[in-house]
Amino acid sequence: MADRPSIIVTGCSSGIGAYSARALKRDGWRVFATVRREEDRASLEADGIETFLMDYTQAESIERLVAEVLARTGGQLDALFNNGAYGQAGAVEDLPVEALRLQLETNVIGWHDLTRRVVPVMRAQRHGRIVQCSSILGIVPYRWRGAYNASKFALEGLTLTLRMELAGTGIGVSLIEPGPIASRFTANALASVERHIDVENSVHREEYARQLRRLRGESGPARGKLGPEAVYAALKQALTAKSPKPHYIVTQPAKQGVLLKKLLPAALFYRIIGRLG
Repeated sequence: MADRPSIIVTGCSSGIGAYSARALKRDGWRVFATVRREEDRASLEADGIETFLMDYTQAESIERLVAEVLARTGGQLDALFNNGAYGQAGAVEDLPVEALRLQLETNVIGWHDLTRRVVPVMRAQRHGRIVQCSSILGIVPYRWRGAYNASKFALEGLTLTLRMELAGTGIGVSLIEPGPIASRFTANALASVERHIDVENSVHREEYARQLRRLRGESGPARGKLGPEAVYAALKQALTAKSPKPHYIVTQPAKQGVLLKKLLPAALFYRIIGRLG
């Protein structure tokens, strides 16, 4: 490992990614941060963070990112934090196929593409850490979030399988499963509804009106919402622990959801969860 361990952090325009990139640099890491838009690079580069344009739906941008990072590090990479994602809201029956496809392409396929490009590097150097920013919605489903639930459930299965297959290689693989975190995620979810869901012609029109009020912040703040520093605390553990855990649950609502899923009969649990939101 070099004097400064190196890490790729995706989705650094705001929220968890932006906070983590800066915190990692402060803690001595060489950070390679990705954003999707040119205008999002300036503030990160002003803080001395090496920044790249990368879009999970564009394979060539993923290939270019990895090539440029490895050229700068002499072919080494100590860690990857997959974080960039968005949440497509809407009832399952209202989801256009193209909306579901884009959700999976961004939140699963793109992550897989980037991950499998760095695994051979980590195998060759016999160490590395891969951390996936999943969600409590990859463990406990939530109404009106079918596409996002599907993407995170898929990510959980893919990541845990990868963890088992990499056992003994020196590469640690972990999932972080946050509950509500203060970020631009809600604003992006609102935009995804407006872009893909035919609200006015849906049988769920009245429910959408309520959900949209919540997404616009007209129903008050979400309970138990923490700042991105809570996710960073888990990320730091996953990156530095001698034996990183498979799961890091973040926020009290997320921990409560996991506990209830373990304790309650399935039918009762899903009935209770189905009343939320």
